Amino acid sequence: MSKTERNKPAAGREDEPDEAFRYPTSQSIGFLVRMANRAFQRALEERIVPHGVTRGQWYFLRVLWEEDGLTQRELSARVGMMEPTTVVALNSLEQARLIRRVRSRTDRRKVHVVLTPKGRRLRDTMLPLAREVNAEAARGIADNDIETLKRTLERLTENLDRQRRKTTPPDR
Repeated sequence: MSKTERNKPAAGREDEPDEAFRYPTSQSIGFLVRMANRAFQRALEERIVPHGVTRGQWYFLRVLWEEDGLTQRELSARVGMMEPTTVVALNSLEQARLIRRVRSRTDRRKVHVVLTPKGRRLRDTMLPLAREVNAEAARGIADNDIETLKRTLERLTENLDRQRRKTTPPDR
């Protein structure tokens, strides 16, 4: 038996997965998107932390800069965080005097999240930093490829959300 034959795994060995069970990370869209997301987060965090904003706070500020005055529940849904996580982030944003919470006049159960003047001003400093990260990530990639990527990511998300809605029982 040659050296190559000895080092070659025997067909059907227990320690060698069947071809149907091999799925390299380089072939997994989910894994690749996760790695790209982590790289984006690290690059953004390096830029925003010197301004006193954490990554957790960033997500909420980013949504509020587009639509100020959302309820805590709406904000939580837009950011994609569970409500207890949202409360912790909003507490820190409130302590930093970037937001304030205002109880609804028409429905006392609802609490609206409103940017303070300081929180609004921060937008002019922070959004250019996010643009820098996106430009850095897109360097060397054709504009039409970036547009295709955006549409593809949106479609992937829609497909998975649609599938989740099919398999998730409705609230009672």
